[in-house]
Amino acid sequence: MELEERAKELRKKLDYYSKLYYDEDNSPLSDYDYDMMMNELKKIEKEHPELITKDSPTQHVGGHAREDLPKVTHEVPLKSLQDIFSFDELYEFDKRIKESGETNYCVETKIDGLSCALKYENGNLVQGATRGDGFVGEDVTDNVKTIKSIPHKLKEPINITVRGEVFISKEGFEKLNEEQEILGKPLFANARNAAAGSLRQLDSKITKERPLDIYIFNVQKIEDDIKFNSHWEELNYLAKLGFNVVPFRKLCSNIEEVINAINEIGENRENLTFGIDGAVIKVDDLALREKLGETFKVPRWAIAYKYPPEQKETIVKDITCQVGRTGVITPMAILEPVKIAGSTISKTTLHNEDFIKDKDLRIGDHVIIQKQGDVIPEVIKVLKEKRNGNEKVFSMPKYCPVCGAEAVRIDGEAAVRCTGIECPAKALRNIVHFASRDGMNIEGLGYKIVEQLVNKGLIKNIADIYYLKQEDIESLKKNGKKFAKNLIDAINDSKNRDLSNLISALGIMHVGKKSAKNLSRKFKTLDKLMEASVEDLSAKDDIGEIIANSIYQFFREDQTIDLINRLKEAGVNMVSLEEETTDDRFEGKTFVLTGSLEKYSREQASDIIEKLGGKTSTSVSKKTSYVLAGSDAGSKLEKAEKLGIRVISEQEFDEMIK
Repeated sequence: MELEERAKELRKKLDYYSKLYYDEDNSPLSDYDYDMMMNELKKIEKEHPELITKDSPTQHVGGHAREDLPKVTHEVPLKSLQDIFSFDELYEFDKRIKESGETNYCVETKIDGLSCALKYENGNLVQGATRGDGFVGEDVTDNVKTIKSIPHKLKEPINITVRGEVFISKEGFEKLNEEQEILGKPLFANARNAAAGSLRQLDSKITKERPLDIYIFNVQKIEDDIKFNSHWEELNYLAKLGFNVVPFRKLCSNIEEVINAINEIGENRENLTFGIDGAVIKVDDLALREKLGETFKVPRWAIAYKYPPEQKETIVKDITCQVGRTGVITPMAILEPVKIAGSTISKTTLHNEDFIKDKDLRIGDHVIIQKQGDVIPEVIKVLKEKRNGNEKVFSMPKYCPVCGAEAVRIDGEAAVRCTGIECPAKALRNIVHFASRDGMNIEGLGYKIVEQLVNKGLIKNIADIYYLKQEDIESLKKNGKKFAKNLIDAINDSKNRDLSNLISALGIMHVGKKSAKNLSRKFKTLDKLMEASVEDLSAKDDIGEIIANSIYQFFREDQTIDLINRLKEAGVNMVSLEEETTDDRFEGKTFVLTGSLEKYSREQASDIIEKLGGKTSTSVSKKTSYVLAGSDAGSKLEKAEKLGIRVISEQEFDEMIK
């Protein structure tokens, strides 16, 4: 009975994490932990076949096709591989193969990405499909056509379907997450999730912006008059056709050579430009493959060796701090160098202050670090019994180690942040935000252009934007005169934005676009806002004590004062441009906007409401006065009707504001 309950529990957990991994491209569980649970379930089912259920994750390929993408039925199923974790299991695999015949083996890197089938007719790419459940996948043809390494036309006019792995390189992943961080978007947990999510986008323009790549590793189907005897021949032919074929591939004549190849991959994985989650061992003889056959889920002629996580003991020699693009100050452990999982580790992240405190980690401690696959090494245990009394307790810095501005930890957050607006570490993020739509709305000054300007040393902080010369910008693009003129014009136009734009653009902690508008209306000039006391700020609508303190401290930083002075010198507007109004007909009223409005954008409607003394909210409650509903209004409309709140149309809203 205990085993039956454990099997049920494992199935439930595996289904949950499988859904996150395959369908939502986001799983908090490591591959190793998932594999260990799957292995435990396989062992139970092997010893007690009566406990096997049809819906067990051991009986089918993980993943389903998205409902909002067209479906593709694979002519040849895209099956998964059986995983092994020891060389003993590899010898068993070899023994089973030899019972059916002699063969070479092909060993390849197991790329950590998303499996994909590409179909060509007369040498032209006609379809790209994800694996899905192995039998039915998603049609992502438009998306795969944006991947530069996928040929649209082959070097020979043949009909062929191939299988490959779409991935994002290590460097590409770091760059993508850096961009996400700078734009204030959620970070991707790992490169596999990022690749899968990018390939399965509904809009191919988004896919095109992501650094996707592919390695082809199999012929799924080929026209009848082309024959091969071995997988090795197939791979060479695929390269000849123009495909980006899996780069590490080794032909081995026996299992000892296979083990050497696996070890070679393991020792050199740190130098690979892409992430892997194991090594694949395939029977090379295609006729023998046919003889061996397949199960419902996996081929009998291939297996995947997964590298176990490695643990080593080392010493924390020091703890230093790095300042990220968003100003987050991250503690780093400087370690006595130790070789683990094929690479020498001399430092690792300690994440945040809470991580250090929870582990009671001190400078001088002996620790166990673990590296699993391509995951960043992590301190998993402190060996407190080895302490000699010379260890030192670490404290997070009170000032930014890069610029010297105050470092603060906000209630409810684990991160300690630099507050300096001119901090070099935050320059790229601050400039991108300043120029964004929610800031000064400088058209043409997006992330990639700002990055080039910063990297070339043409700007170092926000104020430098207004001192750029046309010839500086021309150097960024070939034949860039027109672009440079347009950008200079956009920069000059931004000098005349409303005060609310400037307040929002400064990126004051806790102050968004809505709060910036309220502050602009109440204080009228930036000078008055800068002079305001915490009490003055707290007395205003929608400004609580935490936000008031944040604003007050921000305007007392030397870096902020220096920046404001330079912006004034550049001629940037510092006053509210809104006309004075005594019409407060909506005072005390709260509006919720839902659905698509025809005459106004959400922002325009909110502006009108706020100018007339009202407030807007994103959620419906008993305190809501009106729900302004456009077409396709959803759950907010339903909630308003249940609570008996008055729902008004756009036409009724027009009547109310006349």
